[in-house]
Amino acid sequence: MIRIPGGTFRMGSDQHYPEEAPVHRVTVDGFWIDRTPITNRQFREFVHATGHVTVAEIAPDPKDYPGALPHLLHAGSLVFSPPDYPVDLRHFSQWWAFKSRVNWRHPYGPGSSIKGLDDHPVVHVAYADAAAYARWAGKDLPTEAEWEYAARGGLDGAEFAWGDEFTPQGQQMANTWQGAFPFQNKREDGYERTSPVTAFPSNGYGLYDMIGNVWEWTSDFYTPKHPADAPDAPKACCIPENPRGGHEDQSYAPCEPGIRIPRRVLKGGSHLCAPNYCRRYRPAARHPQPVDTSTSHVGFRCIIRERGRSHDQ
Repeated sequence: MIRIPGGTFRMGSDQHYPEEAPVHRVTVDGFWIDRTPITNRQFREFVHATGHVTVAEIAPDPKDYPGALPHLLHAGSLVFSPPDYPVDLRHFSQWWAFKSRVNWRHPYGPGSSIKGLDDHPVVHVAYADAAAYARWAGKDLPTEAEWEYAARGGLDGAEFAWGDEFTPQGQQMANTWQGAFPFQNKREDGYERTSPVTAFPSNGYGLYDMIGNVWEWTSDFYTPKHPADAPDAPKACCIPENPRGGHEDQSYAPCEPGIRIPRRVLKGGSHLCAPNYCRRYRPAARHPQPVDTSTSHVGFRCIIRERGRSHDQ
């Protein structure tokens, strides 16, 4: 783990997606954070030690999904399944498929495995799986503020975790998508899907993969926008300290009123973030994820807070 000194920074962005706004000042205490996302090797050790069964390996409870057809409620996870032609980018069903018998051991289908992927980030982990690992390791999941502060690497207000240019001098700084998403993957960064967790340069704090490769869970419930600075925000006494996200009942997806599944904030973007579709390969970017949903591009990392602070998962 790497120690991140406490400090005050400008969280969010006013230049991109509306859920990132407004920029506001936040203070966080010092903490230790995993140098990389949790890898398949690390998660395997956790499962061997505890016998943990992931959410993707358990059939959903019909009571949680009113109106769902029973034959669709089976164990599995979402897998990126790219078409080989342009599609309507408004409909993510064109490139995501829910497949049975897909989980962290079999990330792309029943016949796949993680052989040779020990140093790749574990995927197909729902929020409960990430929280269970953190508890076992004596750690916590980061809040959104803690995660973003660490991702910025000391560059307060910079566009990316490494500065203001996406590919400085043509160098690929993170595992993202090159080409026209979702059908054309030029693989200019050398990877089609996930990559080893230290394959790309670290940020100013020495942290790897804070941007790209896989999205990462935070402990904050999702809200559609950030709170604005208080009128007296320039005064140190008025800057929020160690903020949390919204309340659980505010995190439900408004387009699915009958399904009350909380959503938490994901950070960092993934290998599927592309200039023509999802420009969320930035510290300020954020995305809501239902806590019961795992995918082939979501992972996590953990923190240990100083001053004995801890948060319920």
